[in-house]
Amino acid sequence: MPQAVAGPEIERLIQLLARMPGLGPRSARRAALQLIKKRETLLAPLADAMRIAADRIVVCQECGNVDTQDPCTICRDQSRDPSMLVVVEDVSDLWALERSGAVTARYHVLGGVLSALDGVRPENLNLGRLVERVSRPEMREVILALNATVDGQTTAHYVTELLTHLPIKVTRLAHGVPVGGELDYLDEGTLSAAIRQRTAF
Repeated sequence: MPQAVAGPEIERLIQLLARMPGLGPRSARRAALQLIKKRETLLAPLADAMRIAADRIVVCQECGNVDTQDPCTICRDQSRDPSMLVVVEDVSDLWALERSGAVTARYHVLGGVLSALDGVRPENLNLGRLVERVSRPEMREVILALNATVDGQTTAHYVTELLTHLPIKVTRLAHGVPVGGELDYLDEGTLSAAIRQRTAF
């Protein structure tokens, strides 16, 4: 086991940073050192922002997005098309689609995908609320913007079956999204093209 290079408070900071996706122990040490070096302009404001966010962050009861208000900013936006609903696996996918600027619909976050290996069953996902929302009279189309993985496509088929009794069009992203790819890692151009070229599922 490597020796500690600093006091317990700094070691704790490094350990917490190392838990972040994409950061290992070395990257966490570099990030911690950068925060410490710029504690007045970076560390202190970041700590304040995190403290405020921890107190105010809520999950939107309408769509499952995270925000500091419920309903969230997107659900409150009156300029969005109420007849179209984009179904995503996770909030990161919602944010990726928003970055692309390709869609002005409303969203629904499932909170995961079906996975026999991970023990994720339909009751573990936000499916009941989805059916409620899609049953509204103004609803015309559901876009399944799920990752092109085996679990993502299994979930897409399940959702399609779940909605067959409703008079709506169910579409999916075009094949511009690579098989095995995840939305959060795609560039805005690919996401825009995929939204524009969506097809019936």
